[in-house]
Amino acid sequence: MRTRRFARCEEVPRDMTDWSNKSPLEWQDYLNKEVKVSADEKNDYQGWLVTVDPVSASIVLANFQEDQKTLIRVIMGHAVQEVQVVKGADEATKDRLAHLFTPRETTIPYSKEDLEKKKLSLKNWLEQNNIPVAVQGESHTVLCVAGVLTIDPPYGPENCSSANEIILSRVQGLLQGFLHNQGETMLHPH
Repeated sequence: MRTRRFARCEEVPRDMTDWSNKSPLEWQDYLNKEVKVSADEKNDYQGWLVTVDPVSASIVLANFQEDQKTLIRVIMGHAVQEVQVVKGADEATKDRLAHLFTPRETTIPYSKEDLEKKKLSLKNWLEQNNIPVAVQGESHTVLCVAGVLTIDPPYGPENCSSANEIILSRVQGLLQGFLHNQGETMLHPH
């Protein structure tokens, strides 16, 4: 009897769907396609497949609204029964899906002179606070802080990047304070 129990444990559970048994490479074939998802409780969902969680097999669907807003829906992987491709995305839709979760570009265009002033002001402020900073890049527009963090134009907290989350968070906080003080200085000259 022990052998039978052991064999039974190795069987694939009946509630596992074909979708959750697929590999990430197979799921990749569904990306950037409009799909119809049949789920438990006889629920059907349709939208553009943005991504699939590789651990839970959950699906993220996007539906573009007429008012330029996007409705995001997550269908839990265990509930997915069937996924059918309705159609592929054109280039405009692929681009919109690719930039769905990235911040919009700033609406205020900065002149080269404004960016240069902002860069030098920030660089001087960081140096005054004993934070090592250097200018780098072919166009000399990127600030490199302590060799582990970069700040790209237009030099806001969202323009910082670093593999070190602690340094990233602290510099973003400092930068937010710097920009706040700059705004106060501009509003209330001394």
